[in-house]
Amino acid sequence: MNATPITVAHGDGIGPEIMAATLHIIQEAGAQLAIETIEIGEQVYLRGNMAGIEPSAWESLRRTKVFLKAPITTPQGGGFKSLNVTTRKALGLYANIRPCVSYHPFIDTKHPKMDVVIVRENEEDLYAGIEHRQTVDVYQCLKLITRPGTERIVRYAFDYARANGRKKVTCFTKDNIMKLTDGLFHKVFDEIGVEYPDIEKEHWIVDIGAAKLADTPEVFDVVVMPNLYGDILSDVAAQIAGSVGLAGSSNIGASCAMFEAIHGSAPRRAGQNLANPSGLFLGAIQMLVHIGQTEVAERAHNAWLKTVEEGVHTYDIFQEGVSRQKVGTKEFASAVVARLGQKPETLKPAVYRKLDDGGFKVPVYERRTEKKELVGADVFIEFLGRPEELGAKLQPLAADGLQLEMLSNRGMAVWPKAIAETFCVDAFRCRFKLPDGSSGSVPHEVIPQLLNRVLGAGLEFVKMELLYNFDGQPGFSRGQGQ
Repeated sequence: MNATPITVAHGDGIGPEIMAATLHIIQEAGAQLAIETIEIGEQVYLRGNMAGIEPSAWESLRRTKVFLKAPITTPQGGGFKSLNVTTRKALGLYANIRPCVSYHPFIDTKHPKMDVVIVRENEEDLYAGIEHRQTVDVYQCLKLITRPGTERIVRYAFDYARANGRKKVTCFTKDNIMKLTDGLFHKVFDEIGVEYPDIEKEHWIVDIGAAKLADTPEVFDVVVMPNLYGDILSDVAAQIAGSVGLAGSSNIGASCAMFEAIHGSAPRRAGQNLANPSGLFLGAIQMLVHIGQTEVAERAHNAWLKTVEEGVHTYDIFQEGVSRQKVGTKEFASAVVARLGQKPETLKPAVYRKLDDGGFKVPVYERRTEKKELVGADVFIEFLGRPEELGAKLQPLAADGLQLEMLSNRGMAVWPKAIAETFCVDAFRCRFKLPDGSSGSVPHEVIPQLLNRVLGAGLEFVKMELLYNFDGQPGFSRGQGQ
């Protein structure tokens, strides 16, 4: 077997210890790897690099296209950007896969039958990180959900289920509130699901879905969801399965992939030979499957299962009466190596098959053609005063067929109808729009003219969003209570 080039980062905190343990196990199991080592994380940040990664490291990642990464420490404050988010977006790693499996009765859990895979969209949603401070009172984070991004992750979830013998794919969204963004995610899930008649499909609103996942995880199989929900609920799922420290993850793109533990760098435990390497190790197992070394993945994973089954545990999962031996990081790795060639007797043995095409293919996105018409604008205005005062100032500014339709504050409609008890801050959304049922669209030059009239009235606008209809359907939400 030819050695596969991979890029390795040993990380911060406990990272170097658990990486050494992980590499020791998989190489003893027969992994054929040509390792390129890069430096990322805290020391790179502290040298003034706000991204935490040097250009030479990017060159290695683009060359090997496979990244095994230990946890890193991101300094607090100062504008330092998350290296995980940067890497995922820069390399197009759109799918985050986190298996969450219980190892009952050898690791404590209330859910002995749990075997759930969280498929998380990895590049957009609120994690686009587009934030602004609009006024003294108001801060904003933009939630971006795209059709191409949603189609890719939903299709990946169904392909993953089919390739791994899974029977059901569940979608979590909050489309009862965010009807356009989460509504698109749900809509695409329904559209693509039709192409997989062999797989059961269901949708849950994320809050009750999360409650069900925490209470009865065995009713789920593969769960696909947008970025933020996926980040939170994959940690919840890993913890209730046994421990966040046991969960590994893969980040998959069209040409590159990154593999890691889902936990952090735990600097308080660094250098003490205490850390459990299992999360990073199980991420490395996913890496071995990805690069086609499935026999090695099975051999290493089954030895790990056998070690867990025989009660050789690190401190974080050690349980009196169940565990037999408390060991450190190095000793745990040695125990796994000593069991290479063995399989568990109680736990389900690991079985992997090589994908014929080396992975899932990303389909070419086919952009839809829709008639797009400009019908108005939401002008966000900083104003200290009552909504009716602002409405009186703005009404005379409407022209060119536009009407002042609504004012809202924090999403709640407060003009022309309002409830006196509604609390308002200093930023109002002021909707100037063609009346419902009007035909045609507004020339774009009308909008800057409107903004000039707003300024001429002594008002300060802080933001503006154009309002479009697509094939006659509004591409914008109504105000709450409107």
